[in-house]
Parts: sequence; structure tokens; C-alpha cells
Amino acid sequence: MAGTELEILKGITLEIKSGESVAIIGASGSGKSTLLGLLAGLDEASGGSVTINGTDLGTLDEDGRARFRGEHIGFVFQSFQLLPALTALENVMLPLELQGQSEVTQKAEHYLKRVELDARMGHYPLQLSGGEQQRVALARAFASRPAILFADEPTGNLDSRTGDRIIDLVFELNREEGTTLVLVTHDSALADRCDRRLRLDGGALVKE
Repeated sequence: MAGTELEILKGITLEIKSGESVAIIGASGSGKSTLLGLLAGLDEASGGSVTINGTDLGTLDEDGRARFRGEHIGFVFQSFQLLPALTALENVMLPLELQGQSEVTQKAEHYLKRVELDARMGHYPLQLSGGEQQRVALARAFASRPAILFADEPTGNLDSRTGDRIIDLVFELNREEGTTLVLVTHDSALADRCDRRLRLDGGALVKE
């Protein structure tokens, strides 16, 4: 009905510690991706607050949130979100260049090697398999050394074997970099690998 407010999330209070890995699970439509978007500063909450490393995201305008994400947050989506006109190497370099970092080529090459794409750096996304594209996305996410990595169904478009390899890489890089990991998943085996599971049911957190 026109003018009717739709309440997606309700009464959620949670704290995620630095370096922790947390899985957000629940049925389709339970609000998982919405919660992830709010935590990452991609969406604005109609009430309440989200604070990351002492910064209340609600006090920042859109440009301020974008800068904050660039400095502190990495993303991995199931749709990869690579720019088709850029090579794998250029896709990883781009956010580093936007941040004004130095030695961006060396840093991008390092992380592409970490995800075993040494021989594919000059290839464009359409020349890469789904698993290879997701590995480029992983390299891009970790190259800026984010404090927090948000992953939304990172293996959703991959076969199980490729998906398992991607997840191994996520946790491997997570341990090495000390990054806080927050991921949305339908995969209970993947959720079990995290330090903690948060279950959403009808927009509310329920005890696991």
C-alpha cells in the first residue's frame, strides 16, 4: 500500500570485535543483505546507529561514507563487481590509485599472486572464469588492507569445488592480515568456519 513503511530490520544490537569472523545466516528475505549494507555504510538506517572503529557512520554524508569505506572496508560480492574495460591487474590497482597510495602496481601484483593469478593479470574479466573473477575481487578487496571485509554470498555463483577454494583463500588472507570478516551465507558449512554465527529471522536476531 502506498505510504506504508516496510520494516526490514528491527531491534538489532550487536558488537563485532576486531579480527573476529562472523557469519550472518537466515532464510531468503530475512534481512541478511540489508544488515550487511547498513554495517558497511552502503545504506543509511532509518533509526539507530552503526559505529566502526569509533566513527558513527550516521554523522557522515554520502561522500564521507565513501571515503570511510575506501580507507577501512573491503567488499566481496557474488556478482564480482569487476570493471569489464580493465584488466585483472588494473581492477586491483584502481581502488589503490583512488586512495592515492604509492607502489600500486607492486601491491596489486602481490595480491594477485596470493590468489594464484600470476598468469592472468593482463586478462579482462570476460576472459576469466567465474572463480578467477572472484579471486580478482578478493585480491582487490585485500589489497587496500581493510580493517573489515564484508562478503555477500561470495561463493553464490561458483561450483562447490571453486567455492571451497575461494573460501579457503578468504580465511587464509583473513588470518594473515588480521582483518575482521563479516559474511552473509546460506552455506552452514561455511558459517561453521567462522568464530560466530548470527541468525536473522524476520528481520530480528535470534540466538544461535
